[in-house]
Amino acid sequence: MKAIAVIPGQAHLQWIERPEPVTGAADDVKARVLRVGICGTDREEAGGGRALAPQGRQELVIGHEMFGQVVEVGAGVTRVKCGDYVVFTVRRGCMRCVQCRAARPDMCLTGQYLERGIWGLDGYQAEYVVDREEHAVRVPPHLEAVGVLCEPLSVAEKAVNEAMLMQSARMPAGAVGREWFSGRRCLVAGLGPIGLLGAMALRLRGAEVYGLDVVDAGSARPRWLEGIGGHYVDGRRIAAHEASSALGAMDLIFEATGVPALVFNLLDALARSGICVLTGIPGGTRPIQVAGAELVRRLVLSNQAMIGSVNAAPAHWEAAVEDLDAAVQRWGDPIVQLITHRHPARDFEAALEHHGSDEIKVVLEWGDKDSRAVSGTGSGTGSATR
Repeated sequence: MKAIAVIPGQAHLQWIERPEPVTGAADDVKARVLRVGICGTDREEAGGGRALAPQGRQELVIGHEMFGQVVEVGAGVTRVKCGDYVVFTVRRGCMRCVQCRAARPDMCLTGQYLERGIWGLDGYQAEYVVDREEHAVRVPPHLEAVGVLCEPLSVAEKAVNEAMLMQSARMPAGAVGREWFSGRRCLVAGLGPIGLLGAMALRLRGAEVYGLDVVDAGSARPRWLEGIGGHYVDGRRIAAHEASSALGAMDLIFEATGVPALVFNLLDALARSGICVLTGIPGGTRPIQVAGAELVRRLVLSNQAMIGSVNAAPAHWEAAVEDLDAAVQRWGDPIVQLITHRHPARDFEAALEHHGSDEIKVVLEWGDKDSRAVSGTGSGTGSATR
């Protein structure tokens, strides 16, 4: 079968041949890959950035935002059947710490986890994949067009849930649900896929959402945000340190930029008892100057909190499916329009190497034979060097 791979550490994309995977264990699920989303992690890998090939292999099959259809199941599989649409989760726990043994690999205590398509395990940019039933999440047929958004949405779901859990611990009743967000003022910084999906999750919970970015108001991302009832804030017109006076205090800041200087400036806009959830991962090592005493004083005296959030647990994937369903019912076509670019799998170079200014989510389509065929590759290995 065909697959797309990188040699970790090299800016070298490959169109390779791999044996088609087979089911072996009773809980194995085999899926035909229909489409796979592309994000900054994939582009980083394609550029020679952080990645780890499986033990004993030179190349890593990339791709972690998959959507597919079950074609075969082991004898012990009960939750999915042939013909079902599924997504497979990404992280595999170390199984040595209490969190991983409790199905929370996203909170691994050892850091010795593996991730499909990223770190030590082949990913999903291939014609077929096999994984265990516990890593499969069923997607209803009517979400076929948007099911590939489950992975980035699961990341946003976890971040939003972390904020809810922190507020729950602070409330007299000791329990806060989705209703806590109703009417709350939330600022989403960075309107990439995770930021926009975070905004969507917050709007579904009744929050008043402001989205900060540095693109023209008439471009795709601000228009999409406004289409679900959010308010766009042009960061070129309102500086981060002016957000508080311009917009008012925010109960939640959902950060999805990976720009440390912006994060600390935005804290001026955080309300008393507010929470800032960080999902962006900075690149490079450039130092920044922070007014440390003022920052700590504000966090303490205003009962504020900053928390990092990465990856997602199975429950967050299930929540992603539920919220995608609710969003499609509420807003319809705009949810599909989050996917702005679709490329046949054979055009992987264009999808991975070019980042359009009006792009939101890019996917590679594996669902038909024509999208996978590449003339001249035969049964050997084709490659493209960046």
